[in-house]
Amino acid sequence: MRMILRAMLLTLLLAGAAAAAPLPLASGVNLHEWLNWSPLAEDGSYRWPPYRSVAEWQAGGRPASDWPATDPFADLRALGFDYVRLTVDPGPLLASAGARRAEALAVLAEAVDRLLAADLKVVFNLHSVSQVPQNGPDVINAPAGSPQVAGYIAMVAEVAQMLTPLGTDRVAIEPYNEPAHYPCDASGSEDWQEIMAATVAAIRAVSADITIVATGACGGSVTGLTDIRPDFDDPDILYSFHMYEPHSFTHQRADSEGDFASGLPWPASAGSAELTVEMLKAHMLAAGLNEAEQARNLAAVGRAIETYFAEDWGEAQLTARIGEAVAWARANGIPPTRLFMGEFGAILMSADGRMGAFNADRLRYLSAARQAAEANGIAWAIWEYANPYGMSVLAPSGPAVPDREMLRALGL
Repeated sequence: MRMILRAMLLTLLLAGAAAAAPLPLASGVNLHEWLNWSPLAEDGSYRWPPYRSVAEWQAGGRPASDWPATDPFADLRALGFDYVRLTVDPGPLLASAGARRAEALAVLAEAVDRLLAADLKVVFNLHSVSQVPQNGPDVINAPAGSPQVAGYIAMVAEVAQMLTPLGTDRVAIEPYNEPAHYPCDASGSEDWQEIMAATVAAIRAVSADITIVATGACGGSVTGLTDIRPDFDDPDILYSFHMYEPHSFTHQRADSEGDFASGLPWPASAGSAELTVEMLKAHMLAAGLNEAEQARNLAAVGRAIETYFAEDWGEAQLTARIGEAVAWARANGIPPTRLFMGEFGAILMSADGRMGAFNADRLRYLSAARQAAEANGIAWAIWEYANPYGMSVLAPSGPAVPDREMLRALGL
């Protein structure tokens, strides 16, 4: 009888191990403007209770009357996305404790519930921002074992406690966004390795099966991911990287306010440095810049233009870069389907031509990045649902209608 019981127990354990898998995700969208930059009081502290209401978020980028009188999250689901990467400012949580922190967590639980009610899964991403410096990115970029990092990890465990009852079949936790911890080479420290391992352990002490999205350092890039040793791996962990490469294409904007930096084509072979310069001159002339101002602006951006075309960025390089993450996963016995492209996107050219890519080039880039991820079974999340800054699924201004060409580029 004892041997039979042992066999039954072993069978159950093996079945449980076989069933272990992360939250299934496919086509997602970042929702960033709602719960980041929690409103501040006049003295610079967080308004309490913290975070914006849905109405405040909707009125932040355009008049509230530009939104349809429907549930924005149901509308989002109807576009074909199956999950939201919900970015959340951890600042109010770091600035509170006890009952006050519980109050903030309750606000966030209600927000997640609203998304779940719209049939959207949620990747809950703690996304540090710099508006209150003592609770900003410097906290997660502090050394391993420091009081700042220890306090952050303890807060993450409380977030996991809040999320777990909402359903580990519907929610995942991503405790960091784009940590720095440079340099990204052999001269770097072990700090990020230690921090990520300690964070996974703290979450697992709360929940054995909630999906954790782990990230590398170096801005959450492919390089940061491939620097990780996944000693802490388990079947319910996804591994994140962000794809904004080449940055010179995806984030075309000048270092000096008011200058022009736009119009690089995708792929690079679709244009030339000379054509890009001529296009910039036309935009600057239309804006009324004199010859001296144009010459100064072109001198400031000229090297970046030359470098972009010299590197000849295109689909092959993009696919190869994502392939580095795939090769890392396979080398560590991790299925590539447990990779997670948590952000990708490109700025659309502004009306005055000061920044961004032409729409046709942007759409080609988005399609190439999305298809390279999908070819390896990698879930992705586009940046971002609704903002006025040129990287938005909804029109950046005016009526809050979806960009149908962008959706087609995303296969939706």
